[in-house]
Amino acid sequence: MGCWLTIVGIGEDGFAGLGRAARRALLDAGVVIGGERHLAMLPARIRARRQAWPKPFDIGSIESHRGTPVCVLASGDPMMFGVGATLARVVPPDQMRVISSPSSLSLAAARLGWPLQDVETVSLVNRPIAVLNAHLREGARVLVLSRDSATPSAIAGLLNERGFGATEMAVFENLGGPREKRLHLRADAWQDTSIGALNIVALTCHACPTPGGQGGRSLPLTHGLPDDAFQHDGQLTKRDVRAITLARLAPFPGALLWDVGAGCGSIGIEWMRAHPACRAIAIESDARRQAFISHNRDALGVPDLQLVAGRAPDALAGLPAPDAVFIGGGVTVPGVLDACWATLRDGGRLVANAVTLQGEAVLIDWRNRHGGTLTRVALSEAQPLGGFDTWRAALPITLLDVTKSATARAAAEAQP
Repeated sequence: MGCWLTIVGIGEDGFAGLGRAARRALLDAGVVIGGERHLAMLPARIRARRQAWPKPFDIGSIESHRGTPVCVLASGDPMMFGVGATLARVVPPDQMRVISSPSSLSLAAARLGWPLQDVETVSLVNRPIAVLNAHLREGARVLVLSRDSATPSAIAGLLNERGFGATEMAVFENLGGPREKRLHLRADAWQDTSIGALNIVALTCHACPTPGGQGGRSLPLTHGLPDDAFQHDGQLTKRDVRAITLARLAPFPGALLWDVGAGCGSIGIEWMRAHPACRAIAIESDARRQAFISHNRDALGVPDLQLVAGRAPDALAGLPAPDAVFIGGGVTVPGVLDACWATLRDGGRLVANAVTLQGEAVLIDWRNRHGGTLTRVALSEAQPLGGFDTWRAALPITLLDVTKSATARAAAEAQP
């Protein structure tokens, strides 16, 4: 089957702004699918049947037209937070072509004189506003795709709450069209004003003190956030051990982590902060700690972290197979290590930490049967002793790190 689907990126300048190839595709199409606003931009000479996206949004209707000339209209660059990326997951590349227009991100960067490769981009179209928290640091330039006309006000509120009220906001409406407008002001000077539904917000982040005296905090990009970045009750993998643990877990884009016995969620949260495509599931049975996880994932910009309320191993049933597993609590619970190991993907990493002798004995036994490495982590911190200082040792941590191979999987399946 040849190329039957053409995705045309259209800007606010409408049909007049399209190139020859895009116009030809629309003229030759039997069906044109798009939002009502985009379909209304087409002139009468486009004879194709016009079909608006269903509500709620669903791409399933395109399948019924497979094999006939179909055009899909999308905003700007369809592959930049657009429907083109969604369709590319179900339509082979040799059956689809994409004709792009400048994205609103490109247009905003051009208006501001920002090198686009140096700018962070965030879409709030179908995401919670808390994802913006991961990008708040002094001097950061961020382009935010808004959900609707209320989004700029919500962004200003979040910035002020987080101590970034000095952030410069530029709000662009209807970029690239005859009704293009822009508004420049600081977040702490924001006033409710009429903003068009089609808008994009450019941020130059700057911290300033809040009424409570706390300034905005720029958190590092490296593993090992300060312990006080998390709400917790003491059930927390401490900063230095957390950095070592995450280095052993080795996050990579798209990988899924199980954080078993998650406590306040610190490992899963930092895993997801490593890359926007990283995913994590936090398994925790204590209700108070579940509340800590819910707060921390939003405050640290990873609201998509999935929280499973329950106790391993029972709570692990039915979860998608992970690429990595961290067991921070519960290594002595019968069946937890076995359940995690059985579900872990080939090539995946399992890291488990233990503080007690009983937990250490379990990890030693596990290593004897499955291989891997054991590491003893012992840290000391200088603290006052009278008029002097001395070293205060933290409890030593035994860390198991093992990678699952196809051979190991076959051996586990062969066990009765």
